[in-house]
Amino acid sequence: MTIPLSSETLPVSAPGQPVAEHYSTLPGQLRAALGSIPVLIAFVMFVLIIFVAVCAPLLGTIDPVAINPAERLAKVSSAHWLGTDAFGRDTYSRALYGARVSLIVGIGATVMSLIAGLFIGVIAGYFKFADGIIMRVMDGIMAIPGILLAIALVSLTGGSLATVLVAITIPEIPRVVRLVRGVILSVRAEPYVEAAVSLGTRVRTILWRHMIPNTVAPLIVQGTYIFAAAILTEATLSFLGAGLPPEIPSWGNMMSEGRMYFRLLPGLILYPGILLALTLLCVNILGDVLRDVLDPRMAKKS
Repeated sequence: MTIPLSSETLPVSAPGQPVAEHYSTLPGQLRAALGSIPVLIAFVMFVLIIFVAVCAPLLGTIDPVAINPAERLAKVSSAHWLGTDAFGRDTYSRALYGARVSLIVGIGATVMSLIAGLFIGVIAGYFKFADGIIMRVMDGIMAIPGILLAIALVSLTGGSLATVLVAITIPEIPRVVRLVRGVILSVRAEPYVEAAVSLGTRVRTILWRHMIPNTVAPLIVQGTYIFAAAILTEATLSFLGAGLPPEIPSWGNMMSEGRMYFRLLPGLILYPGILLALTLLCVNILGDVLRDVLDPRMAKKS
């Protein structure tokens, strides 16, 4: 029996292109995900934030740390597009440079935590004698609230960009270690890994060829969440006065200094707050997309 086919029963594809090619490869899945309007808007906005951070010296109208007491708490004008703060510093320029600080903190904390967590997690997952010791240390670090640990480290060593990066990175390392360890333990039980071990393959070769590549996709997804958490933690520390020095233009510092003048000039808090919220929203949306693309099982559950 011949079943008649119509154009409605066949998937649409370009001439000479395999059916469902767009959904069988990672680039195709990413293009399909960007077809969603919210995801596309988040991607464009995040690219715009990166552009603003990179080109802050060109887009800024005034030196962000220049103090001008004669124009303190000035309202929006042609000279100061978003007004000035209590020290007469241009709010617009400080907001632009605040994007640069946030991205530096986010990228730095993400890279450092992923590298350290990958190294420690591989050791804990592959070498059984080190597993118990390493994981108990990681459990001890996770038992301390991350924000309190960061405040303690910054208070002991002083506020600087390097100190804030270390203070934000340390609480994130145990989460990466647990993730990598789980992946290594599951891959270690696979037949092809057991065959490589029985053949006397060197440990370094087994790790680099068979185990570490399996951690790439989970680490990419985890990195997006660490990136967003690092930006939020830096803003929280700066708002509490335990982060970057006050003269450094960051969104947390701007909100901390502007809270006393909120009734007079709400923009001192609203402008950096909106930028911070938009950045976190974009990163979280893109992180969810990467999670669904790299792990289709999570897409089915959500």
